[in-house]
Amino acid sequence: MPHALLAPVLGLLGRWHGLGRGEYPTIDGPFSYAQEVTFSHDGRPFLRYEARAWLLDADGAPLRPSARESGWWRLQPEGRVEALITQPTGIAEIAVGSADGTAVDLATHEVALAPTAKQVDATRRGYALAEDGTLTFVHELAAVGRPLQHHLSARLRRI
Repeated sequence: MPHALLAPVLGLLGRWHGLGRGEYPTIDGPFSYAQEVTFSHDGRPFLRYEARAWLLDADGAPLRPSARESGWWRLQPEGRVEALITQPTGIAEIAVGSADGTAVDLATHEVALAPTAKQVDATRRGYALAEDGTLTFVHELAAVGRPLQHHLSARLRRI
């Protein structure tokens, strides 16, 4: 049974998969990717989060693994969310935001970097559940001297 504080994020529970597009000034051209996101819980007021992505070629076939991250979303009263997200590239983020049952908005509170990680200053992540049952993901990034700007967007379906 889910903890009562999980109510604003219960619609996210499960495994999601879909396609997206990405871009960033330090990356050659726009790119296509596939993404899988899993949200689960163990009854406490924590949402387990895991995401992975693959770069795709022009025909939609996987080229290679891309981003991977995992972490925990700590639900607080009134839909407040504190998210702890780590990446194998040496980046650990603490993001804060809110959830209202159909959307989650998270923005960087703090970023910790391993000595050899690329510079990341801030992120903003949005997750929105649509009436057709899809989950839209949007990610903004401020990294390597660039201001916060659009980086990724994907449309996912529950699998």
